[in-house]
Amino acid sequence: MFYAYLRHLVVFLLWIVNGNVHYHHVNRLPKKDENYILVAPHRTWWDPVYMAFAARPKQFIFMAKKELFTNRIFGWWIRMCGAFPIDRENPGTDALKYPIKMLKNSSRSLLMFPSGSRHSSDVKGGVAVIAKMAKVRIVPSVYLGPSSFKGLIKSERIDMNFGEPIDISDVKKMNSEGIEIVSNRIQAAFDQLDQEAGQVHDNKKPNPLWLLIRIPAGVLAIIIVFLTLVFSFLASFVWDPDKHRKD
Repeated sequence: MFYAYLRHLVVFLLWIVNGNVHYHHVNRLPKKDENYILVAPHRTWWDPVYMAFAARPKQFIFMAKKELFTNRIFGWWIRMCGAFPIDRENPGTDALKYPIKMLKNSSRSLLMFPSGSRHSSDVKGGVAVIAKMAKVRIVPSVYLGPSSFKGLIKSERIDMNFGEPIDISDVKKMNSEGIEIVSNRIQAAFDQLDQEAGQVHDNKKPNPLWLLIRIPAGVLAIIIVFLTLVFSFLASFVWDPDKHRKD
C-alpha cells in the first residue's frame, strides 16, 4: 500500500513541477501477472519514477547504492518501496540472489539500470544473468527529456517510450559470449526506442494557464509531503521494512 501511495505522491510532485509528460507504447508491457525486468539507460534521478508509474499496477524491487539508506526517512521510504542496498565496491552474491528469488517467488518485478551510473552507455551483464536464472523477459524503455532540475521546472517535454519484451531463452549460457549477445539486444532496443521518441519529441511548452493550476496544487503538495514526512519518521521506529520484505 505504501509503495503505491509513495509512487503516486512522487508522480504528483513531478506533475506539479513539469506536467508535460508523454507515455508511448505502454501496451507493450507484459500483463500484470508476469514478472519481468524493466530496464532503461539511467539519465536522471526521476526517470525510474516515470517508469514505475507507467507500469502500474505492477510493483517493483530495485537496487540502490548503500549510501542512500543512511538517511532515516529516505532510507525507510525506499526500503518500503522494495529497494535493497548494494555495495558498489563489493556487491556480493545478494546482488543476484535476492532479485532472482523475488522474480521467482513474489509478484514484484525488477527495475534495473544495466548501465549502472547515470549517463553511462555501457550495458553491463548483471541484468542478463538475473533474467536467465529467473527465467523472465527483459523489457526495454527510454527516458527522453530534461536532464537537469532547471529543465524540469521549465516544463520541457518528457517522453517515456517502452519496447517489446526481449526473450533470452535462446541464449544457452551466460558466459562472456552470452552476456554480449544479451547486451547487444538491449542496446539495440534502447537505440530504436530513442529514435522513436525523438520523432515526436519537441520543445513545445504547456499552456501558460498551467501555472494557475500548479500554484494551488503546490500548496496542497507541501501539506501532503509534510504529513508524509512526519508519518514516515515515526513509522521508521516501529516498522522494519526488511522484516516485512522477508515475509
